[in-house]
Amino acid sequence: VLMAHIGSFVPADEAEICLVDRIFTRVGAMDDLRRGQSTFMVEMNETANILNNATDNSLVILDEIGRGTSTYDGLAIAWAVAEELAEKNGRGVKTLFATHYHELTDLARTNQRIQNYSIAVREWNDTIIFLHKLVSGGTNRSYGIQVASLAGVPDNVVQRAHEILANIEKGEFTPTGEPTLATSKKTKKKTHPCQLPLFPQKDDPLRKLLKQMNPDELSPREAQQLLYQIFDLLDNEHG
Repeated sequence: VLMAHIGSFVPADEAEICLVDRIFTRVGAMDDLRRGQSTFMVEMNETANILNNATDNSLVILDEIGRGTSTYDGLAIAWAVAEELAEKNGRGVKTLFATHYHELTDLARTNQRIQNYSIAVREWNDTIIFLHKLVSGGTNRSYGIQVASLAGVPDNVVQRAHEILANIEKGEFTPTGEPTLATSKKTKKKTHPCQLPLFPQKDDPLRKLLKQMNPDELSPREAQQLLYQIFDLLDNEHG
């Protein structure tokens, strides 16, 4: 767009480019240490500048809005920003909005000004091949772990990431309320047989026993008996 506006040739066989009054970009991430601003604060400052100054004749390029904070906060911000740009001044702003929040693709169902596109990828022998082709429609996968493998992340870390992802996709918690995040053969081997669970169940008999006791009122003999009871419970729990 900028090349066309200055009268230069553009890298395309054919192009039809409209006039724009401004070009806004929000790309990359960096801290502003001089001003004491975090990456996310810098991101929000730049986003605010775009929302406050872009017109329906502007071109806006946004990359991964909301990634600098928690997942749900980031998704909510990205969603609201996309809606605002699509509806600004009743006409919307010409915007390229790159994101890994797959939920945002639902906006195309409710807003005719929004269209989804993705970069084609082919899976082959447990790896991915980038086809460098823009296709219509969204995608429900990010291939982050495969990219990590291509970048040289150690195999054991990549394998562990696959295990954790599988657990998360099944649901973050088991029916008993325990997190499945660390469930794998690898972690089970590292668990000491007498180690207490990190997230004990609410009906844990040991917890019930300890709640019934007041340490300030125990005699030496009662304290000794309590220790025996605790050891008995642990022996029964671990067979």
